[in-house]
Amino acid sequence: MGQFYFDIETTGLDPEKDKIISIQIQELDRNTGERRGELIVLKEWESSEKEILEQFIEGSAIFDYPFNFIPVGYNLGFEHNFLVARTKANNLPEIDILNNPFVDLRSIGVLMNRGEFKGSGLDKITGKKSDGSVLPDWYKNKEYDKILDYIKLEADEFIKLNVWLYKKMPELLLEFKKENNIE
Repeated sequence: MGQFYFDIETTGLDPEKDKIISIQIQELDRNTGERRGELIVLKEWESSEKEILEQFIEGSAIFDYPFNFIPVGYNLGFEHNFLVARTKANNLPEIDILNNPFVDLRSIGVLMNRGEFKGSGLDKITGKKSDGSVLPDWYKNKEYDKILDYIKLEADEFIKLNVWLYKKMPELLLEFKKENNIE
């Protein structure tokens, strides 16, 4: 079973007209949530959208067995919608990450924000500096180093939150069971 930090960056918010410009994956320890290995960044600007999608499909073995690649991310519905639309646009097999095992921390972010979606973005609850709305301009201006710095910071902040949750959630479960007399 492989759990992987998973994220993409795009040229906008519309999967029908915007494209995927990067795919990020990093293996995570399934018992601690900590990173295992290096962050892999597939860059469209070094090849093409189709090529990075093909590299992702081949490298993740996503179609071989549902537990080969378990995406762990924040708001995976965004990635899902783009993967479905962009694989179709590139005549590739459709990638459907939400009908296989996955872990999306967005729900926890909403709960940490007292049930409010507004203000529950990764940039609002961690040290991530922005929401990514600047990426299309950086891409258009070929400021790829800025995109890579953003990707690395986002991955670091996500993994920091993930590791913290791995430590705290079992404690919360025990507290819940104790308060509710559950054995």
